[in-house]
Amino acid sequence: MPIVGSVSLSLAFGFSILTLIVISLYLRTNDTRLMETGRRMSLIVSGLSLVATFVLLFELVTSNFDIDYVAHYTSFETPLLYKLSALWAGQAGSLLFWLAILSFYTIIVVLRYRFQHHSLMPWVIIILTTIQVFFLLLTVFVANPFGPTKADFVVQNGMGLNPLLQNVTMAIHPPTLYLGYVGFAIPFAFALASLITRDVNPMWIRSIRKWTLITWGWLTIGIILGGWWAYQELGWGGYWAWDPVENASFMPWLTGTALLHSIIIQEKKNMLRVWNMTLVIITFTLSIFGTFLTRSGVMSSVHSFAQSAIGPLFLYFIALILIVSFGLLFSRLSILKSEKRIESFTSRESGFLFNNVIFIVMCFTVFWGTIFPVLSEAVRGTKITVGAPFFNQVNIPIGLVLLFLTGVGPLLAWRKTSKTGFIRNFSIPLLAMVIALIVFMVIGYRGYTIVSFSLAAFVLSAITVEFARGISVRIRKQKENVFQALMAMVARNKGRYGGYVVHLGIVFMFIGFTGHAFDQEKEFGIKVGESEHIAGYDFELMSVQEEERPNHYAWIADIRVTDLEGEFVTRLVPEKRIYFYRDPNPNRQQPHSELSIYETVMKDIYSIFNGIESENQTAYFKIMVNPLVWWVWFGGYFMVFGTIIALWPNRKKVA
Repeated sequence: MPIVGSVSLSLAFGFSILTLIVISLYLRTNDTRLMETGRRMSLIVSGLSLVATFVLLFELVTSNFDIDYVAHYTSFETPLLYKLSALWAGQAGSLLFWLAILSFYTIIVVLRYRFQHHSLMPWVIIILTTIQVFFLLLTVFVANPFGPTKADFVVQNGMGLNPLLQNVTMAIHPPTLYLGYVGFAIPFAFALASLITRDVNPMWIRSIRKWTLITWGWLTIGIILGGWWAYQELGWGGYWAWDPVENASFMPWLTGTALLHSIIIQEKKNMLRVWNMTLVIITFTLSIFGTFLTRSGVMSSVHSFAQSAIGPLFLYFIALILIVSFGLLFSRLSILKSEKRIESFTSRESGFLFNNVIFIVMCFTVFWGTIFPVLSEAVRGTKITVGAPFFNQVNIPIGLVLLFLTGVGPLLAWRKTSKTGFIRNFSIPLLAMVIALIVFMVIGYRGYTIVSFSLAAFVLSAITVEFARGISVRIRKQKENVFQALMAMVARNKGRYGGYVVHLGIVFMFIGFTGHAFDQEKEFGIKVGESEHIAGYDFELMSVQEEERPNHYAWIADIRVTDLEGEFVTRLVPEKRIYFYRDPNPNRQQPHSELSIYETVMKDIYSIFNGIESENQTAYFKIMVNPLVWWVWFGGYFMVFGTIIALWPNRKKVA
């Protein structure tokens, strides 16, 4: 089976080169037989890549420790789910997984557009195949996942998966993130093909808008799940630490979000064509850059892999993408420039453009903060750490401006908002913001928290007004009830109202982010029967039990939580685990804290079992009370739901 996997990758590499040659010959001769042959070869390349992926999955599940990758990331004790997720736990496997998802997308594109976009498709296949060639080069010659185990003895058991990755969320988070990362290759391929063929037909723009929305949706889910995993598993009480690899996923999300907004302007007004091309190129480049950060080991991160030889290859590939893409863009400026201009500062086009500028400014600050330590080390020989305080200080005000624009956009009219329309649309949201501002000032809030909550009230009321007006119009004209009017209104314009639901999700997430300002925490050591007080709660240690399990040994604490009146609130059961505890080598034994969290709409009680001293029977804990975290996940559900609405296909015309 390992030979089947290796041969599949080698054959895929060979067929990918043949695909490029055959389709290049078609472009010179216009012989349709060559195009059909090249199309079939591209399907073979993708099919062989998927075969290799399934072979590796089979080897992981059956624990074939003769394969070095399997021996490093699984063991007999590893549960089946985590044997499957080991596919993307290491460098070689994750590169193959990247290739597999790209191959899956390529098959869909080749079959879906077989009879469409005739001038573009040869170049789309060439571009997608070229990306496949790069990853096949890596998996065949640099990081082959089917390489034999490097040991002069029979490996009896594998090293097993990192305990941090043995989490259900971590089995879902990377695939969704990859579906977003890799998916941006499709809009990139269409955009580059249109530049090469000088095709500015709006038809392909509609195609890449749908692809962009699909991949953006997957990336959004991946980022949210990553935050959930960090919050539930890493044991530091937060969900976003501005880690370099977190930033690597956030940057293409920012530019992809900007692209989704500006594509709407190009579809409706045939404007911003150069800007949209630039955003497509940057978004895909940032996806490759994020893969470079994770795979090269150039950044210190809980997500990244060890230092390896593939870093320079990724840099060369990124340089090639930028040189070719922007070279084509500059050579086609004359056909991309639009004669139309934004007519008014108070137009919806202007609001979208300001929105885009904020997204790009935030992306640049994140990019600069991420790469600055590497640049400082390369130039001065000393690495300067750029941590969360820098990112928070810079991005909080930018984020508040973005939150404000989220509410402003729906209230503006296309071309120009009249004075009457401006007053009519903005009066209720502004009144809601002022009332919220006064209320929170009276409560005693200060700083960015009062601004954030007030802007949230502004945006919520703005979106509510938009829904209410649309519903009232349908009730008046179609004689429908409220529910019928809502459903028909959304069905008639899924993109618009799906976007509004996404905006609602963003508002809810900002409410959750703002709650971080009120976090409280305390670390302490206590014995059974003793208690500690924090943030209006008493924590009494009732017992500490020990339990031996298939792949770890655990100490389980039982903590009774009561409020100031002595009323029972909840029981927390955090654990301290030791993985590979039977291994005689102490370096192989991996300690891990399994958290226990009590979640409510208003606050979370977050407990971490740091360790235990057997001699004096003292257990050490960290307790955190985190307000409003629930709203972060609630907002995430809204963003996903809004994306599904926007993507839902039309079945029939609605009155």
